Amino acid sequence: MNREIVFIVYVSDIEASVAFYSDLLGLDTDFVSPRYVTFALGAGVSLALWTGNSAALEGAPARTTEVCLNVPAGEVAATFEQWKGKGVTVLREPYEEVFGSTFVVADPDGNLIRVAPID
Repeated sequence: MNREIVFIVYVSDIEASVAFYSDLLGLDTDFVSPRYVTFALGAGVSLALWTGNSAALEGAPARTTEVCLNVPAGEVAATFEQWKGKGVTVLREPYEEVFGSTFVVADPDGNLIRVAPID
């Protein structure tokens, strides 16, 4: 059976969000439509940005999910400094968690992005 896993992030401005994620994660798009854009992450796995449900972003919704980028443990602090230099909104500076050093930033819509060490 063919399968693909797509992680969808709701955004309000597709062009601004594509630019943000492309720059931050160093990814190129692999599918582009007016309200839905994907980035291939690996065989059968994609990150999608979608404006089709952007009404869910109105007000101050609780953020109960995160996009997480895993990097080698020694690169967490350097990634934080690099992203901070890009002007991202830092929600939590690097701190120690049970899995190692980690930090959390937000995209332009307040969606959470965590960096943590590769397990």
